[in-house]
Amino acid sequence: MLEQLSSVFFDEANELLDNLEEQLLALSDNNGDPETIAAVFRAMHTIKGSSAMFGFNEISTFTHEAESAMDQVRNGVIPVTPELIDLLLKARDHIRSLLDAGIEVSEDVHKLSESLILEFKVYVQSHGGNAMETTSSVKKIEPKKDSDENTSTWRIKFRPSSTIMQNGTRPELLIKELTEFGTATVVPFYNDLPLLSEMDSELCYFSWDVILTTTKTKNDIEDVFIFLDSESKIEIEKIDLLPGENNKIGEILVSRKDVSQDDVDEILKAKKQLGLMLVEKKIVSEEQVRSALAEQQHLKSLDSNGQVQSPSSSATLRISSAKLDQLVDLVGELVTFNARLDQEAIKNDNVTFKNLSEQCDRIAVMMRDISMGLRMVPVGTLFQKFKRTVHDLSAQLGKKVEMVTVGAETELDKTVIEKLNDPLLHLIRNSVDHGIELPEARIAAGKNPTGTVTLSAKHAGAFINITIKDDGKGLDKAAIREKAIQKKLAKPDDNLSDSEIFNMIFQPGFSTAKQVTSVSGRGVGLDVVKKDLGTLGGTVTTESEPGKGTSFILKIPLTMAIIDGMLVTIGTVTYIVPLNTISECISSSISKEQMEEDFIVTRNHGKDLKSVNLRKFFKIAEPLPDHQEIVSVYDGDEVYGLVVDKILGSQQTVIKPLGPLYGNCTGINSSTILGDGSVALILDIFQLTSMIKNSEKAHEQ
Repeated sequence: MLEQLSSVFFDEANELLDNLEEQLLALSDNNGDPETIAAVFRAMHTIKGSSAMFGFNEISTFTHEAESAMDQVRNGVIPVTPELIDLLLKARDHIRSLLDAGIEVSEDVHKLSESLILEFKVYVQSHGGNAMETTSSVKKIEPKKDSDENTSTWRIKFRPSSTIMQNGTRPELLIKELTEFGTATVVPFYNDLPLLSEMDSELCYFSWDVILTTTKTKNDIEDVFIFLDSESKIEIEKIDLLPGENNKIGEILVSRKDVSQDDVDEILKAKKQLGLMLVEKKIVSEEQVRSALAEQQHLKSLDSNGQVQSPSSSATLRISSAKLDQLVDLVGELVTFNARLDQEAIKNDNVTFKNLSEQCDRIAVMMRDISMGLRMVPVGTLFQKFKRTVHDLSAQLGKKVEMVTVGAETELDKTVIEKLNDPLLHLIRNSVDHGIELPEARIAAGKNPTGTVTLSAKHAGAFINITIKDDGKGLDKAAIREKAIQKKLAKPDDNLSDSEIFNMIFQPGFSTAKQVTSVSGRGVGLDVVKKDLGTLGGTVTTESEPGKGTSFILKIPLTMAIIDGMLVTIGTVTYIVPLNTISECISSSISKEQMEEDFIVTRNHGKDLKSVNLRKFFKIAEPLPDHQEIVSVYDGDEVYGLVVDKILGSQQTVIKPLGPLYGNCTGINSSTILGDGSVALILDIFQLTSMIKNSEKAHEQ
């Protein structure tokens, strides 16, 4: 039990530290924001208290001093400066180190704690604060409230006339408008609802009670019902009962004037269930008790200020990522089993088997979607880490750089995000070091002295595009070309396109830096990017404009576990095309002469469709069938075709990685196991369409 609690402490402490770094970087941009200051203080206070409770006294003692400094910032005693932000970031990193060290820390780590504590005391004293205790005589800066208006809770009884809809009024829309005013509990009554055979679609059989907590006034609520007909009734009454308290049902019924206090006292003396007895004695109706119970729950959900309480921590559940991975693996096994069951059903032409297979397939699809959804996390969790990287690196290089994120809410598989950390780190370091100029150079070029690195993400079908863009000087094509010739990656007379020149920077050991620094110059960064993206089934392209900046565009599949695939055959070999890349399937008559070509052009929807001949590409020697079929695919830019012998149909596909021996197979990025136990290769659409694009450029040149 103690180990489980300690595990929870470590998880929560690491989350708090991640959040603390985010808040500190935000504070460096807006050093007077009271909400951010309060958030930093709360994070430190929580870490201090939790660590003390679990026996991490070193963390508790160290964090106390940083917390004291933030308390004086919160009280307006000392200012927020870049020096303090750097000191707090160092403290945050040290707390992380102390967490890794555990309860027993070494003498060197303890000395570092004392050194940082001394730095905090010196900073506080040098800025007019008290290093030993907080100053209570100064007015505390409280975080701003969402609203300065007072909230009230109203009891609204809406009894529409039976003919209200005949004059065009929609009563359900009036209820919806009320719920938009604040926190509402809606209790519908439908005791007057007749049998379906006796129902008139033009009449209204419903009525409602609404308990509404809002900053709106009674007049605002009345305005919602301003166009009611004369027969409809509306009662609006302010509730004086205390929110957040355990209001008894009898008190609520008396407050609503549904029952007298004497009746309540009489039943309470009998020690019987109040609501049930009141209904049995026909003092109140079942509807009135139900509405009172709803009001009781509504008031209980409010705090003492009439605000809706935040959901308790029990609303969420922490699950080990290893267990999630195991769940996805088991779903993958279920998908493979179902494929085999489906194959046996077709083979034996067994109706029962077919029905069972279809039912199993539906369950497998739902389980797949749920399990994959559990592993989807916003890329913002990854993006946020790099703000610190940019902050530290720009200070180290003497540059002014800010990082902007776009589309941080875009979701991606957890396993993909974990493998994106290193590629993005290298690209961001490259943008800050090579791309962004020094402030003096930017001013001379007529730019803002502060450079910008933009990290953005957006969905593109079954893929996600992540772009790292800087507004720096751009890539030097001449220098890259010269370096490529020196390293014998190109010949002096080669007619290279811009994209081919830019792709040279991803070669191992390639660097145009004139001297090696602690940040770059050894040429061991961007080749790692290309290699790591290759293992993900992704690609990277580069765009650059002199004086305007450089963009690295990463195209990555959303998941690496289970996909829907289209089975195709070429000769006797089965391949799989990811279903979410397919635009359409085309039955086309291609001549034998055309089938001798690597690339084939056909007409589709009045336009030329250029396709890669997979039979030639994979060197399939089996006899040519009577006709071929084309699978048109969309790679995020254009539509291209894949010429195959036959399209078999769609199937759920469990992705199995290829071994290291097959890691560089062009046109293939992974494999899967079919229902009969055979292996099918999954086509790499990006590599195949890239071949078509390169052939087009070569033809133009």
